[in-house]
Amino acid sequence: MTGRWHDYLDGQVANRPDAAAVSDSIGTEWTYGALDAACCDVGAALSAAGVQRGDRVVILIENCAAAVAALFACSRMGAIAVPVNARQSASELDRILDHANPAAVLFTVAASKDAEGHAARLGAREITGAFGSLHMLARDSAPDDLPDVAVLLYTTGTTGAPKGVMITHGNLRFGGESSARQRAMRADDLVYGVLPVTHVFGLTAMITGVTVAGAHLFLEARFSAARLYEALTGKVTLFSGVPQMHALLMQYAREQGVEKLTGSRLRYVSSGAAPLDPAWKRKAEAFYGLPLQNGYGATETTSGTSLTNNALGDPDISVGPILPGTEVKIDETVPGGGDGVGEVLARGPHIMKGYYRNPEATAAALDADGWLRTGDLGRFDAEQRLHIVGRSKELIIHGGFNVYPPEVEAALNDHPQVIQSAVIGRRVGGDEQVLAFVQAAPGELPDESELRAFVADRLTGYKRPRHIVIATDLPSAPTGKILKHKLLEAFGDRLPQT
Repeated sequence: MTGRWHDYLDGQVANRPDAAAVSDSIGTEWTYGALDAACCDVGAALSAAGVQRGDRVVILIENCAAAVAALFACSRMGAIAVPVNARQSASELDRILDHANPAAVLFTVAASKDAEGHAARLGAREITGAFGSLHMLARDSAPDDLPDVAVLLYTTGTTGAPKGVMITHGNLRFGGESSARQRAMRADDLVYGVLPVTHVFGLTAMITGVTVAGAHLFLEARFSAARLYEALTGKVTLFSGVPQMHALLMQYAREQGVEKLTGSRLRYVSSGAAPLDPAWKRKAEAFYGLPLQNGYGATETTSGTSLTNNALGDPDISVGPILPGTEVKIDETVPGGGDGVGEVLARGPHIMKGYYRNPEATAAALDADGWLRTGDLGRFDAEQRLHIVGRSKELIIHGGFNVYPPEVEAALNDHPQVIQSAVIGRRVGGDEQVLAFVQAAPGELPDESELRAFVADRLTGYKRPRHIVIATDLPSAPTGKILKHKLLEAFGDRLPQT
């Protein structure tokens, strides 16, 4: 697609400067004209610090209006924005700084104590303007000749060097337009944004989609079930979250004596980043009184590849048909493949340019015909709706049988006391054990023997967990996605060694 990412903002500024654009949980309220002024001041500060076209600018963020201004300011001046969640540890941030080698680092200190701590550690100075207050650190760097790249997004990894996904202006424009169209966004919408804008969904579906539609985005720095409930009983019309957010919201509502959301303007609600199961979906739809839409995407696909558009009560738990303008095929030759199941390969204008300064990883992920190997296992049903059955690297082979973790998680999540669960494999001898980690509310912890009996009616023998750990919290990313690679580290002392 032609054009630049910030063109959507420029259009809203020209046509609707007094319309509400972005507000946040620290009290900022900006029209599109005010957002424009904030972008201009951020750009001026970066230029004064020596930032040039092609330079990388790391923006250490927790959700706030100033972050939006900084992201668009980079686009306008031809710099490459590198949004990073401020809750990264010092060592994690330093690895990203070493790899991206930015010419400047911005810190959203007004919205984040963690950003404030990083700014103090690195010796950043305060800058002020129409954007409010930010801290900035100038660094020695050299620009890249990557004129089509708008953003670098560093993906959550287990260990080793960070991996920066190069997202182009065309990627963002296609993804933003698709998000606005699929959700039927309107200029009078108020979108609740608690998913981090450092994540591809927040960047594409929230910031870009909202700007395409000329809607109003409210940014919440950190998830709170109480604040979400207050927002949904107010003026919010669209909300997208992850299963954990929906589950904690419903739990909070029950504690207030509320079984169903009433008096709400909400007209669209969706879930992502984890598979749905039928019983949990029914509970969520009964609470919202709306269909719970589900979709599939990844950082490398600029968020969206497929999305449902189901009616209330539809039992469909797929991630929907493939979005217009994109392609998907299934490679059954991979481990865990066969009988219609295989690795999901995607192609289209939403696919990343590649991995920054990592041609080997780029070549492994993208073939000469533009097909991206997603690493996810999926299948199509008779209606050509895509179903994600798991990650190829998370496939568990127990007793010679394939065990797909989402199927086991769905069985556990059916239990009324389970908020969410995560299933992984652990190699013992020549086999893999199925391990389950279950999150429940304090004071409502189910008994392990009860859970075992519950899933025994839902899973054949080889799929049943060897060990079940029950906790009140599971390690998760800022998006709410469970970090499976940290489960053994967090709960290893509660697991028998055999």
